Amino acid sequence: MIYILNIETATRNCSVALSQNGNVIACKEIAEAGYSHAEKLHIFIDEILKENRLVFKDLSAIAISQGPGSYTGLRIGVSAAKGLCYSLDIPLIAIDTLEILARKLIVQNGIIIPMIDARRMECYTAIFNNKHEKIREVKAEIIGENSFQEITKTIHFVGDGAVKCKDVLIDEKFIYHDNIEFPSANEMCKIAYDKYKKNDIVDVAYFEPFYLKDFMMTVSSK
Repeated sequence: MIYILNIETATRNCSVALSQNGNVIACKEIAEAGYSHAEKLHIFIDEILKENRLVFKDLSAIAISQGPGSYTGLRIGVSAAKGLCYSLDIPLIAIDTLEILARKLIVQNGIIIPMIDARRMECYTAIFNNKHEKIREVKAEIIGENSFQEITKTIHFVGDGAVKCKDVLIDEKFIYHDNIEFPSANEMCKIAYDKYKKNDIVDVAYFEPFYLKDFMMTVSSK
């Protein structure tokens, strides 16, 4: 049996899923207004293993959502994943966060644009076809009335960044799926298993999250 622990902390959703041969057998997650990843992540990992009567040495690999997303969230998730891989001597698998988010939606026609809030009117985006194949690379882009106007197909928006588009992108070709806000470790399981079978892994020592933008520190007005 191939057991893979999947960790997704790139957004406000702190999410952990356990898969067996690519099938989800358990998932624990919580999305809070304030980031609770530091408090919740290791608790979720311990609980999900105990509830399924497994121990760490039963794991075949760890999969991590690589970004883009929250700087702090990514650091917490990647640090935990690398620590487990080091101690257990198992491979680390990295998965595009925007692909994870896109896979939460299944459509017959059109394209899917996952959007992660990057503050103000900026979003992290990529474009996927209805088979969840990436057809445009990841960008940090400012949303305006001319965004995506060159695309003639129906566009499905998912993610917490999509709310920024509603007032400026009002053509009928734009469809908003407000019920899908954040990526989840649940959608990582099949991707991770396929990567594991192909030995598509990353170097634990040198792997870094895909931040896309430099970390910006702000000073409190207080």
